[in-house]
Amino acid sequence: MTAGFQLDALDLAALLCSRVCHDVINPVGAIVNGLEVLEDEDDASMKAFALDLIKKSSRNASARLQFARIAFGAAGSAGASIDLGDAENVARGFIQDEKVTLSWSAPRQFMPKNKVKLLLNLLVVATTTIPRGGSINAKVTGDPEAPTFEVVSLGGNSRIPPGLISLLAGEPENGTLDSHLIQPYYTGLIARAAGMSVAIETIDGGVRITAAPV
Repeated sequence: MTAGFQLDALDLAALLCSRVCHDVINPVGAIVNGLEVLEDEDDASMKAFALDLIKKSSRNASARLQFARIAFGAAGSAGASIDLGDAENVARGFIQDEKVTLSWSAPRQFMPKNKVKLLLNLLVVATTTIPRGGSINAKVTGDPEAPTFEVVSLGGNSRIPPGLISLLAGEPENGTLDSHLIQPYYTGLIARAAGMSVAIETIDGGVRITAAPV
């Protein structure tokens, strides 16, 4: 079924770019601050702190950009396949931190690009269901051409964010989108392009998201 809400291609591109910029602005800003400290401070301990900040923030920015390249970008020519092992690596770099841990259960195989993009975007959606942190378990089963994804998030105060189900279905509740809402909307677009349907439900202590062939 085609969603009634339609987003102009230029608006989609602009909102996705805003989303990527939002993801990398903090670590890039931290790098700039660290460099300023190195230039202005003579204290050895402050210089060491600044250098450590630069290193951590550089890794963070790099991980977020590598993730965005696959999750939001072209990541190869049309119809290309992506190694699930590469997807796991960028997912761990993007998601796993002091608040959220990622468990990944998937065979090392190539899968159509849009299906891998969908899986990565489902992981991002899952992070929004555990605002206080917790764990995310991603599982891939089935044939590479017709896989099934299960993403389970567990954590304190877990919930399905308001409007999320409508966004995944391509129908934002107020009829408008911004850079904060574009990612789940885009996830729904990718799912439909990949010939898969997405379902989300609350479970004991968390939220389960599944995607299966239509």
